[in-house]
Amino acid sequence: MPASPRTTAKVSPLQGVAVDEYVRTKLKPDQAAIVNALRQLVRAAAPATSESLKWGQPVFEENGPFAYIKPSKNHVTFGFWRGAELTDGKGLLVGDGDRMKHVKIACMADIRTADLRKFVKEAVKLNREKGNPTQRKSA
Repeated sequence: MPASPRTTAKVSPLQGVAVDEYVRTKLKPDQAAIVNALRQLVRAAAPATSESLKWGQPVFEENGPFAYIKPSKNHVTFGFWRGAELTDGKGLLVGDGDRMKHVKIACMADIRTADLRKFVKEAVKLNREKGNPTQRKSA
């Protein structure tokens, strides 16, 4: 049986919204504080990074996306497209996928600045070396 045609446009309601506005208007104050701290961490670790809303969340890109921030009810997820490839001797990254991994941050005290900065720098380096992680290589 053929799929039924899409009845709604495939356009995000956040299209064109700046990340600052999203944080200010869509997040609770405790979430906003965590998100803004992570945004500052990324900008400090990777100053050439671009930031925009994609897939309904803040996404950081340099030669393709490398990290995202996803606020949830009880925590903020800080994830990495190449998370499975990152050096994580402390076992901070979680996730069942073969590529993406993340950390869950429930409060400001959970932000492990040095560890997260290392992940950001390594993720950017991997994107520079391997290209855009959303573009699968054909065999």
